[in-house]
Amino acid sequence: MQVVLIEKTGGPEVLQIAEQPRPRPRSGEVLIRVFAAGVNRPDVQQRRGLYPAPPEASPIIGLDVAGMVEDVGDGVDALQIGDAVCALVNGGGYAQYCVAPAVQCMPIPRGFSFVDAASLPEVFFTAWNNLIWLARLGNGETLLVHGGTSGVGMAGIQIARHLRNATLFATAGSDEKRAVCSALGARAALDYRGRWDEEIRALTGGEGVDVILDGQAGPDTQRQLNLLRNDGRLVFIASHQGPTAEVDIRALVRRRLTITGSTLRPRPASYKGQIARELVDQVWPLLESGLIVTRIHEIVPFTQVQAAHTILDENRQIGKVVLAVDPALAETVPVPRPGS
Repeated sequence: MQVVLIEKTGGPEVLQIAEQPRPRPRSGEVLIRVFAAGVNRPDVQQRRGLYPAPPEASPIIGLDVAGMVEDVGDGVDALQIGDAVCALVNGGGYAQYCVAPAVQCMPIPRGFSFVDAASLPEVFFTAWNNLIWLARLGNGETLLVHGGTSGVGMAGIQIARHLRNATLFATAGSDEKRAVCSALGARAALDYRGRWDEEIRALTGGEGVDVILDGQAGPDTQRQLNLLRNDGRLVFIASHQGPTAEVDIRALVRRRLTITGSTLRPRPASYKGQIARELVDQVWPLLESGLIVTRIHEIVPFTQVQAAHTILDENRQIGKVVLAVDPALAETVPVPRPGS
């Protein structure tokens, strides 16, 4: 099979197409013939040498795929050969075939193409894990999402709006991106280079927000803590602006604030499988009805993977960039198995 390998750490030019043996599913796994694969920020960080794969994970980058089940390992009963699925994987997504734990596979939402489906797993898993499980976003609370037009940002805004009736604020870097945040349900979309904290404080009558979802960290950490209401939660999904920050611990204790963060990749399949079940139960119906949407910024042929990474390096994307691993089938809509 064809795969994308990282020759050495660096820019998009280090990504090269190579040949490798097709993997085989182990117990509890399935083999997926990949038609489309999502391109995510962790892929870029791994290419740069800043996000090493866990020891047991495939060294091939790529965390979400969509395609057809080609083979099943021992102990897999819920899936069968020929099923159309999308899956969160622990690596190996940039390939014509990829293994995935069966519990991390989900049916493709009705009416979605393989490209559409490949845009879902990593961002919706991440948004659900951080907002619903870690931040415990409550009904009617107020949320600030930094990077509102990233894949995770768009998923988070929509989950919070439709499942928690949250009041939403977002930051983004251009008028076009801020307009998209507003269209998704943000009460206000602000320039992340400006005085977003002062603007939000004014819009909330000085109260601030209950939860902040952020991927930047660094020197703005205390600024974000200052914007939280008492009992507020600041959740990090990355630290692009720096791995350390100076914070006022006395204020954190006095105001009962929580700082937390997560990375899903090292989590066991049982943990991710539970998220998959909750997404299929609570989010997939909203995707199928059109209340929650996915936005594909660009479909890039598998052989042009360097161009796909350049889009993310230049921060041009609004939504998801997806690789068409099998260009003949990537944009087709699968027919659900009878009874599914």
